[in-house]
Amino acid sequence: MRTLLEIKQLSKSFGGLRALETIDASLEEGQISSLIGPNGAGKTTFFNCITGFLSPTRGELLFQGKRLNGLKPHEVARRGIARTFQNIRLFGGMTALENVMVGGHHRSRYSLMGALFRTPDAKKSEKEMVQKSLGLLGFVGLEPQKTKWARELSYGDQRRLEIARALATGPSLLLLDEPAAGMNPKESGLLMELMIRIKETGVTLLLIEHDMKVVMGISDKIIVLDHGAKIAEGMPREIRRNPKVIEAYLGGGAP
Repeated sequence: MRTLLEIKQLSKSFGGLRALETIDASLEEGQISSLIGPNGAGKTTFFNCITGFLSPTRGELLFQGKRLNGLKPHEVARRGIARTFQNIRLFGGMTALENVMVGGHHRSRYSLMGALFRTPDAKKSEKEMVQKSLGLLGFVGLEPQKTKWARELSYGDQRRLEIARALATGPSLLLLDEPAAGMNPKESGLLMELMIRIKETGVTLLLIEHDMKVVMGISDKIIVLDHGAKIAEGMPREIRRNPKVIEAYLGGGAP
């Protein structure tokens, strides 16, 4: 199995606070990996370093063999990495369809002048974008909601819309920050099914998640952080039995 993302000695400090310390990890193509650990373990900082929202203090990030260090978030997205956020960041005053189209905008082929003057190429590209966006809404189960304002959607539907918008960028790697947070068991189950279907399309996933039923139910690999350091990495059955993980995070064990 080919390595998609390689992380070497990743460290991040904020003044005297070490949020991440010399982390080595890798993500393999076509897998679902989960990043777990107690609050304050450094999980979101880890995501932010990968996606260009933060610059590592030390270390190297290699995606498909090329360095990510120093790239801005939009440049990372163009390389093929998309993400969602712990707090939903949709455009509430836009429809579900328009939100997904925004995600695909950077892949459009027409120029600003083409958009302004409605050239044939611009019209064709926009039509293609609408069709692709409708397809993604259908993929996540939201096609009937296409004309609804994003703010009018239920919480679970907003989460799925955010995933559809991220998929519109055409990623090879999708990072999901607590996608099941606030969901009831039925919504969590539907989310798990969606993530498996995303994996089946060839997209690799990495998620931060506290719901252990979700983590243990879909992960090929789990990475565990505690106080900014990696304390374990392995398959779910290995993580369940790891004494360090049980002490730091799982307590009596995991589902």
